[in-house]
Amino acid sequence: MESNWAAEHLQTIRTLMERSAVYRRALAPVMLMTGAVGLLAAGLGWALRIDSPRAFIGYWLGVGAVALIGAFVLARRQALRAAESFWSPPTRRVAQALTPPLAAGLLTGVVLCYHLGSFDPQTASLLGMLWLPLGWTILYGCAIHAAGFFMPRGMKLFGWVIIVGACVFFVLGAPEGLARGPYGHLLMGWFFGVLHLGYGLYLRATEKRKNEA
Repeated sequence: MESNWAAEHLQTIRTLMERSAVYRRALAPVMLMTGAVGLLAAGLGWALRIDSPRAFIGYWLGVGAVALIGAFVLARRQALRAAESFWSPPTRRVAQALTPPLAAGLLTGVVLCYHLGSFDPQTASLLGMLWLPLGWTILYGCAIHAAGFFMPRGMKLFGWVIIVGACVFFVLGAPEGLARGPYGHLLMGWFFGVLHLGYGLYLRATEKRKNEA
């Protein structure tokens, strides 16, 4: 039993190393799609004045679901193009690394949304539209960092950028005079929009240079 597990583990590592270039090609469109969705959602949330805690949480949970479905579709299409099995052992490893932090973020958002009525309006606003988005961002960064152990090493660095950036905003808090609703959308737009677009463009550019070399 032990030898079978070790052999499967080694085979998974070998396959991940062989598919590093494939994952890198798949990552660029996923990051660009996620960034576009995040940036558009932030602008739309601001324009529609989604500034109540419950509406904010529900809105961004929905945006996260859309981005997750989009990433699934893009990754599956990449696997079909490469004539590879989508739910392969390496894919399962990546999914297992991503799931705990993402599930924790989902559960935290749902539970907080349910209990918002227990807080006074100011506290509810602070929790729902400032601390929760930053908590989501840190958990998401942890998920990206964990998945980075099975993907190109730049993913781990990207995870650290998200984690450290969110921690900095935790220390700074919300600027005086800026409503928490718009500030929450700004935070989500920065981390899930701008940063993802930047990383996606970087991946696309470096992949293009490699192909031209």
